[in-house]
This record gives sequence, C-alpha cells and structure tokens, in this order.
Amino acid sequence: MAERSTAAVDVAAGGGDEPLTTQADQTTADEAEQHEHKAADEGTQHTQNADAATQPQVRTPELHSGHKLARRYRLEECVTRLDGFSSWRAVDEKLRRAVGVHLLPADHPRARSVLSAARSSALLGDPRFVQVLDAVEENDLVYVVHEWLPDATELTSLLAAGPLEPHDAYQLVSQLSQAMAAAHREGLAHLRLTPSAVLRSSTGQYRIRGLAVNAALRGIKSDTPQRDDTEAIGALLYASLTQRWPYEVDAYGLSGLPKDAGRIAPDQVRAGVHRGLSELAMRALVNDGATASRLEQPCTTPEELAKAVAELPRIKPPEPAFTAAPEYQRTTYQQGSYGRAQLLGATQPVPAPPQPLEGRTGKALKWGVSALLIAALGLGSWQLADALMERGGSGDPGTSQQSEENGDGKQAAPKPLSIKDAEELVVSGSAQAPGEVGKTYDGDTSSYWRTKSFLDGPEMKIKPGVGIVYDLGSEQNVSAASIKLRFGGDHTAVSLYAADSLSPGSVEGLKQIGTKTKTQSTSAKVEAKDPVKTRYVVLWLTALPHAERDGYSNAGYKQGITDVKFSG
Repeated sequence: MAERSTAAVDVAAGGGDEPLTTQADQTTADEAEQHEHKAADEGTQHTQNADAATQPQVRTPELHSGHKLARRYRLEECVTRLDGFSSWRAVDEKLRRAVGVHLLPADHPRARSVLSAARSSALLGDPRFVQVLDAVEENDLVYVVHEWLPDATELTSLLAAGPLEPHDAYQLVSQLSQAMAAAHREGLAHLRLTPSAVLRSSTGQYRIRGLAVNAALRGIKSDTPQRDDTEAIGALLYASLTQRWPYEVDAYGLSGLPKDAGRIAPDQVRAGVHRGLSELAMRALVNDGATASRLEQPCTTPEELAKAVAELPRIKPPEPAFTAAPEYQRTTYQQGSYGRAQLLGATQPVPAPPQPLEGRTGKALKWGVSALLIAALGLGSWQLADALMERGGSGDPGTSQQSEENGDGKQAAPKPLSIKDAEELVVSGSAQAPGEVGKTYDGDTSSYWRTKSFLDGPEMKIKPGVGIVYDLGSEQNVSAASIKLRFGGDHTAVSLYAADSLSPGSVEGLKQIGTKTKTQSTSAKVEAKDPVKTRYVVLWLTALPHAERDGYSNAGYKQGITDVKFSG
C-alpha cells in the first residue's frame, strides 16, 4: 500500500506572523537579531541576500481593513508592516474562517522567491507546520494565505511567564526536531526559527509557522541550512529551560548571557534544570566540540538532534495537582447539643428529653408500634427461610456466581481503566501522527489521531499495520476497549495486544486480547474472551475504510481515532 503525498489543503485556523511594529522599531530589532546571529562563536550562518542592500526601497501597497482579495479573503487587521511587505489577519468568507495573509507587490525583489517558497511549503502537507493554503499573484500583488490558529499560544508568551517544565521542554525539542527533520528530507529549511515562529496548541502540540516563507520574505539565505535550523532549535530549548537567550544580546523579550562569559550550560544558569536536556541544548548549539560534562558529539542536523532526543530517558509529565479535601463535615448528631455541651461547658443549657406518652392514647400507640415490629420481624424471617429453601440450602454452584452479581441479578459493570501515557507504534516506514496520540484519550471527541491516506486498500499492504501503544500506569485486567473512529464505512479492522513496554517494536509474538474486523460505523468495541493482565495495550489497525479529502490528506484509505476507553 503506498502512502499518498499531501498537497496544499484548506484547513481551519492559522496564526499571525509577528506583533505589529513600526518600521523603525522592527529595523532595530532585525539589526539586533542579525548581530546576534552573526556574532563570532555563535555558529549561525544566516546571510542576507547580497543584492538586498542595493535594492530600491519598495513601498508597501496602501491596503486597509475591509479590502478583499480574490473576492474571498477580507483583510481585518495588520499585524506586521516591514520592508515592503505586510502581514494581516483576514477572514476567508467562502469557508467562514480566520486566515493569515502575507502581501507584497508583484515587482518586489523577493516576490518570486516568496511564491516559490510558499508553494514548496504547501506541498509538504505536514500538520506539524502551519499550512499554506494559497499562493497567488493577482492585480500586481503577491499574497500567501496560511492557517490561523486562534487557540494556540506563541512560545514568546509562554517564556514570558517563566521557563517550561522539563516535560514541556522535552516535548518542544522532540516535536520541533522531528518536524524539521521531515522538512529537510523534502529539501525545505526554515532559517528563521524564533520563539514567535513556534506555537503551542491547547492540546499541547507544537506547530511551526513560516516554513521557508518567513526567510523568503526577509531575503535570508544560508549555505548550511540544516546546521542553522538545528542551532535554532537548540536556542529555543535553551530559552525554554532558562528563560534566557543563549547569546550575549537580549532578544524576543529574553535577557541574553553576561558579556564575555562564554557559552554557559543551562544547568549552570538556573538551578533545577534537567541535566539531560541541558546537555542536549549544548550539543545543538556547540559547533566544534563536545559538551563540557560529557564527551558527546555535537548535533549538526535536525535528524541527529531527533535521534539524540529519542535516546534520552523518557521524561514523564508532572503529577496532577490535587486540591485539598473539603473540611470534614460533622453529622447531624455530632452537630447537635451533645457535642456543643461538652465543648462549651456545663453552663450551656441542655434541652430536656421529651416527656413519655401518658394516658390511654399513649398506651395504645405503644402497643401498636410493638405489634408492627413483631409483624416485620416475622415477615423478614419467613422471606429469609424461603430464599434458603429455593437455593437448596447446600453447595449450590450458583452461589459463588451470584456473589459477583449486583442486586438486580446482572453482572457487575466493568471497571473503567485510566490511560497514563501513549506512543505511536511504527513497525515500518514513517510515522503517521506521533504528536497527536494524546488526542485519543483527552476526553475531546472533536480531536483525533489520524493515519495518512493510502492508495491501496482496504487491507494494508505496504505496512503490516499502524497503531498506538497505551500505558495504563500499572498492570490491570483488560477485558474490553471502546473505540470512537473518525470515518465510518466498511473494512476498519482493529485488534488489541498486550505488550511489555511502550515500544514493543512489533505486534509479532504479542498476546492478542481481542479483535474486531470490518466495522461499518464510527465506533468499535473489542472484547476479550478472558481478561488479560497487562500494563501496556497495543491498538492495531490492519484495514482502513475509504474516505474523502479532509484537512490533512487527499481521498484514500485512512482512519482516525477520536476516543479510546479501556475497561477491566
């Protein structure tokens, strides 16, 4: 089965380029950034276009809020205006969604390179990048339309609040290095990976905006693109661990390192920094040697950095913070006069007990209550004896079974099992969407992990299958799984296996818990004949239904998982 390559697609959301600045302020910031990247010892090789300095000043087109492009994209707010181009938040009136738009004159010296970069980026179709939706030359204008992500937060804003937790920093460097490694395999570089180019969605996934396009807009080129992007990821990791920029200049709202102090490891800048992540940042930043504490080779490509991240011991997320238990509430009896009398002393008045019933009426009521009690005891004894007679009074084989049933005679409800962690299982070829496995158990049925689109099907051929390994936290008796699917139709085949780790490498030799073949709806339930005790459960897809083009891939054989629940 061959994977279908994805092209530029229409998907919801997006993100602006950078905050609105005046041209003078932005020029100063760019000069500081160029100085920072070109400083000796910094290891970056970014160079501006040699002809950029001699190009005549290009006036930004006089556009305003409400201007409409292609009778479709209505400009709303200008977020950047610099060096002959502008960036806008806009509305796609056809699909009724927010988008971002880069605009520059068609005669701008960088117009051709911007169009080329945008079209190349769109062909990548990797959801870890903010997607280019359109790249057009029209009416003496060149404009690039991209996603706008309203629920995402810039790394700049995250770092303004403080350094990231070790698990978040680990996810940052892992996702960025894997994404950039995939881009470089397709011949695409970023060359402007700054905190404002990295977004974190509400689900914790990091996305990169401006792949190839941001550098083209500013005329940035490089002879060593892989080295530059790797060092940029190292700088972002360094900033995430320390809340400091790893050069001697202040940038992106972060203070730089002290003058003439050299390159200081993150764990020497701030106490409590994760040692492994600190060394990883130095390996990505240092060009000509190992780190000070370990003889590790520097990482010079995103691929090398991704492998180094994978070799780190897994950093678990922090334990959820539990709120204090509510103050113990006394019962009505404890709140009554007895407790207060003991605490407050004998001077506190104590109500007298009620007077006994007197007279004929009181005696009649006493006898009536006594008669009712005797009748109730007799009826209860008769029912108990009758139940014992029906069960045979001896070793009835149904006795032990009934003890496991509830009061209605039905089998007790299965116990839900919580999922602590998950990872995509890649047996051969490339991964599907490793950064989105958490969406299968986040409680949000609108989010999902998805496979790529395959040309052949429904049974998978080029791959033996695709799936996810779930960590239940400890060994549990697994008896069933409830799975919500993105696409309906025939031929979704799913199986469950018990594994001994989050990375079993294959399903070969694993104990099968249960299987469900050719489900026709958007849900599947896999039940075990007998419960299987395991900590790790593999959900494995071997056949996929045919689905139409969506925001991630073209039409083909594919499936998505929106929600998974295990029970035991």
